[in-house]
Amino acid sequence: MTSGGSARRATTADAPVVAQLLHDFNTEFSTPTPDVGELQARLTQLLAGDDVVVLLIGEPASGVAVLSFRPNVWYRGPVAILDELYVRAELRGHRLGSALLDAALDLVCGRGGALIEINVDGEDTDARRFYEAHGFTNTELTQTDPMLYYYREL
Repeated sequence: MTSGGSARRATTADAPVVAQLLHDFNTEFSTPTPDVGELQARLTQLLAGDDVVVLLIGEPASGVAVLSFRPNVWYRGPVAILDELYVRAELRGHRLGSALLDAALDLVCGRGGALIEINVDGEDTDARRFYEAHGFTNTELTQTDPMLYYYREL
């Protein structure tokens, strides 16, 4: 098993692997998750398009990054949101997450994007420290109060 290497873009054929990684991610952190079959069906559809891009790292795949792209009135190019970034627990600390994040940033820039967003749980200090070390911030340039994320399921 090779844990490192460079990130590659997932194809529809990778949907089962991506579904399992995402399911494992949510299970590890006690977050509700659809079953793997449902995730695989969604991913098969999403990976066929260009609005959602998944990156994998390792052979077999041991890390995943999920990006969603959308137009935005404030930027000429697309804005991306890093929906998920996960590396299997036993392989953390080997810079796989950093490699995935670097590949994601390169992908967004390559598509003409100027902004990437991510939502992080407030109590997840490890994730917050990781993203801050990579230049992410939760304050606007002229402000000191942190930005907040609100949502409403419909």
